[in-house]
Amino acid sequence: MNQHPLDVFEFDNGLVLLVETMRHVQSAAFSVLTPAGVVHEPFAANGTSAALCDLMSRGAGNLNSQQLTAALDNLGVQHNENVGWNFITFSGATLAENVVEALPYYASILREPKLDLEQFPAVMSGVEQSLLAEEDEPQRKVLTELRRHTYDAPWNRPTDGTLEELDAITPESVIEHYRTHVRPNETLIGVAGNVDPNQIRDVVGKIFGDWKPHAAPEVVTIPGSRESRHISYPSSQTHIGLAYNAVPYGHPDYYAAWAAISILSGGFSSRLFTELRERRGLCYSVFATLHTLMSEGRVLAYAGTSTSQAQMAFDVMVEELRKLGKGIEPAELARCQARAKSSLIMQQESTESRANSIARDWFHLKRVNSLADIRAALDALTIDNIVDYANRYPARNLTVLTIGEEPIVVPQD
Repeated sequence: MNQHPLDVFEFDNGLVLLVETMRHVQSAAFSVLTPAGVVHEPFAANGTSAALCDLMSRGAGNLNSQQLTAALDNLGVQHNENVGWNFITFSGATLAENVVEALPYYASILREPKLDLEQFPAVMSGVEQSLLAEEDEPQRKVLTELRRHTYDAPWNRPTDGTLEELDAITPESVIEHYRTHVRPNETLIGVAGNVDPNQIRDVVGKIFGDWKPHAAPEVVTIPGSRESRHISYPSSQTHIGLAYNAVPYGHPDYYAAWAAISILSGGFSSRLFTELRERRGLCYSVFATLHTLMSEGRVLAYAGTSTSQAQMAFDVMVEELRKLGKGIEPAELARCQARAKSSLIMQQESTESRANSIARDWFHLKRVNSLADIRAALDALTIDNIVDYANRYPARNLTVLTIGEEPIVVPQD
């Protein structure tokens, strides 16, 4: 596996640039992360970050929305904007030689967004429509509500916002959110592809170097409920979500945790899919995933089933989660490692994946895991350390969220 050179440039204003050089590709990608995510939103105004993300994209510098979009299209930039718990992220991918021309547009978006208040009604309408769509997608909603109950506030806020709190968002509050949180200190830029790292450094220094930092506001934490809950919904289906403690990214046990979830829910030969869907026909969809914040993690699991089979589907799902601590087969570990290595090979070809990964790594770890580092960690996995992890972090003290006609019985342990 090729080892891609990585350069890290830390600017005086606190901005960090990470450049991974990939000489075997013709493209390049970038991710610009600025610390204006939902954990920084005003109390009871969830959706402020989503509104700001959209508004910032509607024109910057001397370009209106249409002109900005056309400029990026002319450079072949396939771009995306999204809101997370910590950051608003602006990302793009294009031919390698076009990156140095594309980055100044993103400097304008961060430093000189028009924030045209005539666009505000359209922005809020878009946020509202996205949330209304979620109401018609119970699988998406059950996981959103599950996170709301299993994590402390503000880490439990939905990244898309909350219908009940949209009326509290005003043009003035969105602009204040921009002024307070979009800043160079804690902003990360990841670039990956066939680029000259020194050229990228010089461009970023020119367009961001004189950006003035300001103090990072404190995040106030409020303990979450951890309680289980049922949401009544007229349907012949029941949507089950459950959560329990795991380790965060960067923890010494992280790869054991990842492997445990891969064995449970990695592909059609995984335990949950095989037992609940293939053998017993208890559900039409089932999966588990490892979700991580900075200092804590959760396993989030989902099953979609009929109302009549909901209790049995839940009971079998919990049974399978807990059986992991009793042992795994060598073939399960081998499949898990094979899937992971296949994913690594694809990441080696994906500039977008690497640009996102190196920025995420720096945020969580203050270093970057190379693909070779990840492969070494995967090769080091053994049955014993995965089983040991499963026994130290069992599926106990569950937070359960269900949507459907009838609640289910949740074990107390």
